[in-house]
Amino acid sequence: MVQAVILDWAGTTVDYGSFAPVKAFMDTFAEEGVEVTAEEVRKPMGRLKIDHLRAICALDRVAARWREVHGAEPGEADVQRMYAAFEERLLGILPQYAEPVPGAVALAERLRERGIRIGSTTGYTAEMMDIVAPEAQKRGYAPDVLVTPSEVAAGRPAPWMIYRNAEKLGVQEMHGMVKCGDTFSDIEEGRRAGVWTAAVLLGSSELGLTQPEVLAEDPAALAGRMERLAEAYREAGAHYVIDTIGDLDAVVTDISARLARGERP
Repeated sequence: MVQAVILDWAGTTVDYGSFAPVKAFMDTFAEEGVEVTAEEVRKPMGRLKIDHLRAICALDRVAARWREVHGAEPGEADVQRMYAAFEERLLGILPQYAEPVPGAVALAERLRERGIRIGSTTGYTAEMMDIVAPEAQKRGYAPDVLVTPSEVAAGRPAPWMIYRNAEKLGVQEMHGMVKCGDTFSDIEEGRRAGVWTAAVLLGSSELGLTQPEVLAEDPAALAGRMERLAEAYREAGAHYVIDTIGDLDAVVTDISARLARGERP
């Protein structure tokens, strides 16, 4: 049987569409005279935020634009300066982006009724989660375990946060765990850790839409976008793709049946 699920935070269980880091990164680059798009910011989503910043700087278009403005490609000193500004911005807005996504609170209740424990990993640092976790708890969502990149040797896509979750949750067999997230970094993290992986579509950073935008989208166009993202998730190694976080129950049930047949991720 599945013993535990490991859930991501922004874009999976809180902050529908994962907009807090996008806004903070875009404002930080704008201050440097280099405009970046939301799509560029979202490409490395899920990683430890300073690694996320380095990845944005390494994008060809961003690096070229930086050379035009600053006369050289962004170096580590630039990264450190921008990260300090980014972190200050993000910490200031995080309380506004801790609302649980629809279905997350009810899912947690249903999983606990089945005796399944809930862990979590994130691309946010411990200082950031010191804001997000209490705000989410006020709104009804709190996992049993939270592990941040601050506690381990490296953040995603390294598997260390999942291993630390297993330790804290008392799960000794990795195939008894399911990792669910909304980014390709989440999928890679889960695959490297040897756990089952599920990727969520609606509310995800990869889809990049607010809930009102989802509701206003032409149904056929939305279905097409979701199917293309689902295929990309599968190509990245996701064992399952679900429309919403509230659909994870069915995944857990199916995996438990597969485990009973001796299957492994």
